[in-house]
Amino acid sequence: MSLGAYMSFVELPTKIASIIPFIAGISYTLYRYGEINITNLIIMFISMITFDMATTAVNNYCDYQNELKYMNDNYEGRNPMYVHNISNKIGLITIFTLLIIAVISGISLTIRTNLLVLGIGIICFFVGIFYTFGPIPISRMPLGEVFSGIFMGLLITFLTIYTTIYDKGLFGIYIQENMLLAQFNLIELLVILIVSIPLIAGIANIMLANNICDLDEDVKVGRFTLPYYIGKNIAIKLYTYIYYIGYISTFIAVIIGILPKTCLLFLVTIYIIQKNINVFINKQIKSETFITAVQNFTVIGITYIISILIGAM
Repeated sequence: MSLGAYMSFVELPTKIASIIPFIAGISYTLYRYGEINITNLIIMFISMITFDMATTAVNNYCDYQNELKYMNDNYEGRNPMYVHNISNKIGLITIFTLLIIAVISGISLTIRTNLLVLGIGIICFFVGIFYTFGPIPISRMPLGEVFSGIFMGLLITFLTIYTTIYDKGLFGIYIQENMLLAQFNLIELLVILIVSIPLIAGIANIMLANNICDLDEDVKVGRFTLPYYIGKNIAIKLYTYIYYIGYISTFIAVIIGILPKTCLLFLVTIYIIQKNINVFINKQIKSETFITAVQNFTVIGITYIISILIGAM
């Protein structure tokens, strides 16, 4: 497989949706706890990025197998396997190689921390695989936005923070003699959730914008996503409101002291975000306006990270 085909198969440019929560988690760890564990972060990054690429590859592989049923002489497939003529064998080898690297890295991180990392990793593994695999894949139900937002926006941020604070007694799952013990600081968990909301919103809206643009094509291949159930007009309104929730949560977090006052700088990005929202409202075409959702998440993520880092300094 050529480098270009590989990048397309795993959709490498979309990994910004994993990288931004990861960096945001590092930024908030520095702000709230004043330290980071570099070794654990490197191991986590390897596991995270390879698993993200693997799940994307599984998604493209399963979608391609499904699309084969609808092929005819006029078929013009957009799937990377079709475009780059990637064989099933090469596709499967790539998927299993990435999964093996992700699992080994995850187990290594578990050994360095505790069983909580393994538990979250197992949950992420099953959700990632069954997102497009199985009799009723998650991607073919109106749940994609919820799962992508929570598992990428929240869990990546949480795990990034946890790789440094695992030994502070805030969270953990331990085996002591014949007992399995779990502990969770609910206040600290709520803090991390609130901090993650702008990231959850941005990632969920990437998925929502994609599903809105692909609504007609998805129905043709038997994929019934959230816009199909709630209607395109309501989906577009929801797309707008989700961004607003991210801004409101940030403002509240600054007021109650969870985020530094420098995060008020983040709120000025609403001008750029609203401009892109208006572009998407006027036209929902994948090749022309879907990019605005990615641009919005990038602007939100980078500005959010910078504002937290300034507060940490």
